Amino acid sequence: MPRYRLLIEYDGTAFCGWQSQAEGTGVQDYLQRAIFRFAGETVVIKGAGRTDAGVHALGQVCHFDIAKTLRTDTIRDAGNVHLRPHAITIVSAEEVPDSFDARFSAVRRHYLYRVFSRRAPPTLERHLVWHVPVPLDVERMAEASKVLLGRHDFTTFRSSDCQAKSPVKTLDQLDVVAAGGEIHFLVSARSFLHNQVRSMVGGLRKVGDGRWTAADLQASLEAVDRCACAPVAPPEGLCLMRVDY
Repeated sequence: MPRYRLLIEYDGTAFCGWQSQAEGTGVQDYLQRAIFRFAGETVVIKGAGRTDAGVHALGQVCHFDIAKTLRTDTIRDAGNVHLRPHAITIVSAEEVPDSFDARFSAVRRHYLYRVFSRRAPPTLERHLVWHVPVPLDVERMAEASKVLLGRHDFTTFRSSDCQAKSPVKTLDQLDVVAAGGEIHFLVSARSFLHNQVRSMVGGLRKVGDGRWTAADLQASLEAVDRCACAPVAPPEGLCLMRVDY
């Protein structure tokens, strides 16, 4: 039975997240229906990351098995026809060995969180950034972010709904950089806890506006207590950029 790997982009604004839902409004649901419509076979698509409602992707990877052999350009082009008008695009498709698994074969996931720091709100990209209408100190946030790097118990930054077996994760990258009128948080790790990136950005935002110091952020981490977390950053600023294999 052939296995196919897809590279997917989507604007998560209108979706309940990646994961299939009973009401059929997950990105996974739309992809599965699109493939059924042109291939005539029900498939189960498995993704590299379960992005939340409102979170976007430019580099989501997924795979599926199907009984028939399909041309990869047919999967891409016919799939995109049947995904219209929804904001999901199959960028590419390729046949892969049975040993490939979009989730478990991944060695690193890369996310970008965008903060739009200006008094006036954005217009064209209002669903793609977190609007913070007060000045934020990028250097303070960049310095404070270092306390989160490495292997830690990230219970503080873990959603109460998280299903991961362990709260211990290794954070490989957390860069905070000014990018024109935006502030970008570049985050990489093999895997993340549910809401981990958004929770860390929420804490760093408090450092940026002067309400927290780096020591406060570290104390929050070391508390291993969800109650010690700052308010979680909203989903619209987060995007899954790339998955490494």
